[in-house]
Amino acid sequence: MDISLSLIPYEDKAILNNLIQLYRYDSSEFDGHILNYHGLYSYKYIDHQWTDSYRRPFVVKVNGEIAGFVLVILDVPREYVKLSTSVKTNVISDFFIMKKYRRKGVGKEVAFSLFNQFKGFWEIRQTEANKEAYIFWKHVIIEYTNSSLIHEKILNNEKWRGPVIVFES
Repeated sequence: MDISLSLIPYEDKAILNNLIQLYRYDSSEFDGHILNYHGLYSYKYIDHQWTDSYRRPFVVKVNGEIAGFVLVILDVPREYVKLSTSVKTNVISDFFIMKKYRRKGVGKEVAFSLFNQFKGFWEIRQTEANKEAYIFWKHVIIEYTNSSLIHEKILNNEKWRGPVIVFES
């Protein structure tokens, strides 16, 4: 299986927008997203993926076929992260692998690729109700770091509700 991860150019913004629709539908049972009056899921940061220098939108392909996307925020200042004590921390803001590619190692390979490409501290958050995402990320991070998690906590406040894992790649 040939798995690739590449930046989405602005000209292909429609690809990300379409994938976000699938992602929001798939995760709506956990996070409560609702359709707007056009029958679409809104995502207010779509244009920010190309206008903010610290954001990176990636498309995931398997054997040349689109299989998902990842939105990464690099070098987030400490005041914006939940648990990291590093001066700068990387965050995966959204991570989506289509169901037909799940449980085949695609997500793990994509995550490892990102961790290797952008060395440093990472903060990974999951929606509280999405237990499968928590299991996935905990397994991936433990395997990547050989069990050297730096910090893990369940947050329950007005800004975030759910597990957060911090580690260094």
